[in-house]
Amino acid sequence: MRIRGLRTPATAFMAASMAAGLLVSGCSAGGSRADASMAALPRATPKELSPYYGQQLNWRECGVPGFECSTMKAPLDYAKPGGPAIKLAVSRKKATGPGKRLGSLLVNPGGPGGSAIGYLQSYAALGYPEAVRAQYDMVAVDPRGVARSEPVTCLDGKQMDAYTQTDITPDDQRETKVLSDSFKKFAAGCEKRSGKVLPHVSTVEAARDMDVLRSALGDKKLTYVGASYGTFLGATYAGLYPDRVGRLVLDGAMDPALPARRMNRDQTAGFETAFQSFAKDCVAKADCPLGTESAQDAGKRLKSFFGDLDRAPIPAGDSDGRKLGEALATTGVIAAMYDEAAWPQLRTALTTAMRDKDGAGLLALSDSYYEREGDGSYANLMFANAAVNCLDLPPAFDTAAEVKKSVPDFEKASPLFGEGLAWASLNCTYWPVKATGKPHRIKAEGAAPIVVVGTTRDPATPYRWAESLADQLSSGKLLTYEGDGHTAYGRGSDCVDSTINAYLLEGKIPDDGKRCSQG
Repeated sequence: MRIRGLRTPATAFMAASMAAGLLVSGCSAGGSRADASMAALPRATPKELSPYYGQQLNWRECGVPGFECSTMKAPLDYAKPGGPAIKLAVSRKKATGPGKRLGSLLVNPGGPGGSAIGYLQSYAALGYPEAVRAQYDMVAVDPRGVARSEPVTCLDGKQMDAYTQTDITPDDQRETKVLSDSFKKFAAGCEKRSGKVLPHVSTVEAARDMDVLRSALGDKKLTYVGASYGTFLGATYAGLYPDRVGRLVLDGAMDPALPARRMNRDQTAGFETAFQSFAKDCVAKADCPLGTESAQDAGKRLKSFFGDLDRAPIPAGDSDGRKLGEALATTGVIAAMYDEAAWPQLRTALTTAMRDKDGAGLLALSDSYYEREGDGSYANLMFANAAVNCLDLPPAFDTAAEVKKSVPDFEKASPLFGEGLAWASLNCTYWPVKATGKPHRIKAEGAAPIVVVGTTRDPATPYRWAESLADQLSSGKLLTYEGDGHTAYGRGSDCVDSTINAYLLEGKIPDDGKRCSQG
């Protein structure tokens, strides 16, 4: 079980995940080997980077009607701009309206590891409000190491199957060693297959790539909508280039000031909050597989079921012979916490698993989370997720013994998910590249107003993270969505959508602290 945060409208761009150790075990705070000098980065473009900033993008058709694609170059190592370059995939859909074009709107769905191009072509450039799409060229770049941009690779399909099925609540020293060994094998696979790019996929480097893209697009300022981890990417950009900030929306915000262990524990509590909302909804229905008494009793029943699966996995109708054990079942449940629209699917999946001993429904949810294809292959989401997170923050734990001591604290945050998410935090402990980032506050002094959006019952990015980020940013404006699910824009609140649309289209800055509800 390994977790990440990714904007996942269930009806549009369904992908969630639970691997690499929480949003993941080290999913915040940027870094690169040149970080020490970045706070004082000169406003003018360094001469060594001029060839990159001056490049022209050659747009071409890319097989998706209405979209164009190109390739952008950036230094593999910004500390050595004269060295090798890395190629980054870019896509756009031109503004559709006859009126005034406002420039480019860059989007990122989070992860880290989510394909921004996939998000653009499957949802943003089609599902964002028509007025926004009419006045902006909708643009995405897959960050370095992700999807189409020299993707990090770690394990083949069979190896990844074994990794995702590893027992994440070890009962003894032998099982603890098996779990630790699985993280070690994962890390070693990443180093073997992607050793060249592995030290250079930090959030700071991705943010610097975004500034190169801004220049190549011909925009003086960056206009950007980032969701989940994309908020950290956007905030990092603002911290590096406050004078180049245009209209930034950071939806489902992360807190860059938190160390990995605190971040992972906060997210554990966030998933517990989301589960309680699901459970209250479930027990009010006569067919709830977790009973009809109370949300607390529902949680106890589900935890007992997880324990049964730990002892004896059940069939899941899988052609590769996989069975549903505790790890995959927990992943499936967490996947459905990202969007309340997935709750009916989860109820059905739990019913068939608990009553009929058929784990196919939960396995399907888990596979969608890990982006496992029908042929047994995996997208690079979880590989990139770990690679970025383990660079961005020092590991949450140095040893398995430390994790074991922390389990009661995590269980206090979530009786249902706490133990597994504590152990998931071990993933970066064995990473082959030393972390280059550290927890830090981002002020972005001098930046234009930045809208920070938080959802009160967000499972993956707890609401208090949005409060903290809005407070850190010198120009942060907090917009609150009182509701369930991960992120808020485009998820059913007219208040949220109209507020963000007015900001993007008219530059109308929302009142700090504005609150919206569903509908």
